[in-house]
Amino acid sequence: MPTTAALAPLVLSDRLNAMQESQTIGMAKKARELAAQGIDVISLSFGEPDFQTPQYIKDAAKQAIDAGYTFYTPVPGYPELRQAIADKLLRENQLTYQPENIVVSTGAKQALANAVMSLINPGDEVIVFAPYWVSYEEMVKLAEGVTVTLMGTLENDYKVTAAQLEAAITPRTKLIMYSSPCNPTGAVFSRQELGAIAEVVARHPQVHVLADEIYEYINFVGEHVSMAQFADIKDRVITVNGFSKGYAMTGWRVGYLAARKEIAAACEKMQSQITSGTCSIAQRAALAALQGGRSSADEMVEAYRRRRDLVLELAKDIPGLKTPTPSGAFYVFPDVSAYFGRATPAGQTIDTAADLALYLLNDGHVATVDGGAFGAPQCLRMSTAAADEKLAEAFRRIRVSLAKLM
Repeated sequence: MPTTAALAPLVLSDRLNAMQESQTIGMAKKARELAAQGIDVISLSFGEPDFQTPQYIKDAAKQAIDAGYTFYTPVPGYPELRQAIADKLLRENQLTYQPENIVVSTGAKQALANAVMSLINPGDEVIVFAPYWVSYEEMVKLAEGVTVTLMGTLENDYKVTAAQLEAAITPRTKLIMYSSPCNPTGAVFSRQELGAIAEVVARHPQVHVLADEIYEYINFVGEHVSMAQFADIKDRVITVNGFSKGYAMTGWRVGYLAARKEIAAACEKMQSQITSGTCSIAQRAALAALQGGRSSADEMVEAYRRRRDLVLELAKDIPGLKTPTPSGAFYVFPDVSAYFGRATPAGQTIDTAADLALYLLNDGHVATVDGGAFGAPQCLRMSTAAADEKLAEAFRRIRVSLAKLM
């Protein structure tokens, strides 16, 4: 009789063991598990527009298939898409780039990872403005860099100041990472605020800036300012954007970065060994999105603005929530620390926001995300990318569940 050799213990890589699973994906997974049991779960956990991709973009994808766009694509993207991105950056952001400065990637997340992996050596310090998107710190870990977290105050809408940045920079600082509009807070940096930060960066020539602008179009205050608009530091800024949020194209997975030629070439080299070029059909859809303008995005933004206002009004009825007013994106990020130390009806103590998120999921059947994943363990992130009636019911359930805590 043949025998099966015993398997040796599996030893995974240190880099993998050092990484955390995405909390947003993890909570969405738990919510789906409850839903599979027949429980009516309202998910406020995922950062995904609830709108369909505009029809003209879908039509362009269908036409691309019929036109034979079914082969490998250039690693940095189709030339015509890169040119359209450069045109968009000039038209909307006053940034002058050539196609050689643009790298199209499989989502903005890959563009961010390409930049971090291309710039950071073991021991390099990366200053991350907090609260931050969950993957920033994990990308730095993967590159064996050292994350230096700077936390903005609630009173300043969680925005880091130039003075905080100046105090944190050391000779080992290589990169600054931030988003505006911000995931998870919805904060938007003004021209004056970014200008002051740019002045600090200008005094430290070894420091680069990775500016995540994926929520650019979802802005409730008017002006969007790109860090690369400040001429003294433009060559040290990597601007990342994409199509997921503004065009409701999350599943299409198309993002891009714009940077000086040497950095763009480095990111292209990195991408060539990991994924190569982004999906041909998705790229043609992205090209159509840019050619079609932003009217569909503007319509979605008005819905997000209305939902934000609705949620802020609903949150006022819940004691203990400290909820700043988001200026962009589609989240609210309340401080929930007033509930720490309280007990659930089952006698379990709420010690952290993670405990509270799990309680709200199991008791109220509302999925939120622990703010600790974003560097703010006193908060919960709640997405407003849901229908009005869903939001109203979700906050009713949250109010009822929180009222049970003793």
